[in-house]
Formats: sequence, structure tokens, C-alpha cells
Amino acid sequence: MEAILLEYAWVLVVLVVLEGLLAADNAVVMAVMVKHLPKDQQKKALFYGLLGAFVFRFAALFMITILVNIWQIQAIGAAYLLFISIKSLIDQRKGDDDSEAEGKQRKGSGFWMTVLKVELADIAFALDSMLAAVALAITLPELGNFHIGGINGGQFIVMLLGGIIGLVIMRFAARQFVFILERYPSLETAAFLIVGWVGVKLLVLTLAHKEVQILPVDFPHSTVWQVTFWVVLAGIAISGYLLGVVKEKKNNKKA
Repeated sequence: MEAILLEYAWVLVVLVVLEGLLAADNAVVMAVMVKHLPKDQQKKALFYGLLGAFVFRFAALFMITILVNIWQIQAIGAAYLLFISIKSLIDQRKGDDDSEAEGKQRKGSGFWMTVLKVELADIAFALDSMLAAVALAITLPELGNFHIGGINGGQFIVMLLGGIIGLVIMRFAARQFVFILERYPSLETAAFLIVGWVGVKLLVLTLAHKEVQILPVDFPHSTVWQVTFWVVLAGIAISGYLLGVVKEKKNNKKA
């Protein structure tokens, strides 16, 4: 029994770290999406976004076995993340070429529209994190004789705890990223590249689904893909930060 509890504790630690990394990505996206709002509305938009994320994740945990088997849901999540990534990068490019056009675009994004965008991004990111959580949790031995959402009760509790801790991390990280983005505006490009890369991850999961099998079913969980995903993700984040620091130094010298 002690060995099983130790295994559960270890998986929970791994899951918390994983949720923390994914929550950080989500927090960056939320920070970018609310940055154009007045400061008092930024807090409200982040609060509503996190509230929606909590409600969706909690409800989805009870339906996770259904969600995992519907590849179309994964495809929609991938398509949405890729769409907002590409659209935002194009809008940024247009903004660099035409500051007036940028001003019009920012003015057009009202409070509730921003909240809706945050909610949709949360749902897509939540789908990614839940699929990762399921992959970890189902490796654990069953604990107890009850099942929730088609998953053993012990495994479900580990997933729930990991998800709640991830949301707590996201809550504090999102506000910090707003301040960082105000100091390093060029980090927005890196943030939307990260969104697109997570979209690619969901796309890989879709293509490797047992009902699609364009890619091998085991490929998304292979060491090669996992290492590739995290190395590229870290590379985007680090490169974006370094470029932001360099650009700020240049601006300070000009000033």
C-alpha cells in the first residue's frame, strides 16, 4: 500500500510540474489577450477567464473518457489555436506597417469579446493539459473500487489535484506576464508562436488518433516527439525573452 501511495505522490509531483508549464503558456496567452484593456478591466477579464477555465476543466474531468475518444474535439482545439496564432501574427505584422490600423484593431476588441477569446483559448489549452494528465494518471494502479467519469477514483483525484494546482499557478502567473509584456512588448510574437506550437501538438494528437491514424498511434507519446516539443517550446520562450531584452536596450539608448 505504501508503495502505491508513493507512486501516486510521484505522479502528482510530475503532473503538477507539467500543469505548471502548460499553465505558464496559457498565462502568457491570457496576458497578451487582455493587455490592450484598461488596467481595472484586465483584472476582471483574467478573473472571468480563469473562472471559465475552472468550470470547463472540472466538468470535462467527468467526461474525459468521452472527450479522449472524440478526435474531432482535438481537431477543433488544434484549429482554433493555430487560427488565433496565425491571425495574431499577421495582425502584428500589419500593425508594424501601419500603426493606425493597429490602433483600430485594438479599439475593436471590447471587454466581453476579450473575455470570450480568453475563454476559448482556455478551453483549447485545457484539452491539451487534460489529455496529458490522463496519459499520466492511467499508468497508476487503481486505488479504491469507485470510478468517476470512466476513470478509477484514485486516478481521478490525482488529475483533479494537478488541474487545480495548475489553475492556481496560472492565476498568479497571468498578472506577472501582463507586467512583463508591458516592459517587453516584442514578447507578444513569442507568445503567439507558443500558441501555434501547442496547436501543432494537438494536431499531432488528432492525426495519431486511433480512428484517424495518419501518424502512428504511439507517436505523440514517443520520446522523440516529447523531447522535440519541449525543446522547441523552450527555444521559442528563451529566444523571445532575449530578443525582447535586446530591443528594450536599443530603445533605451535611443531615448
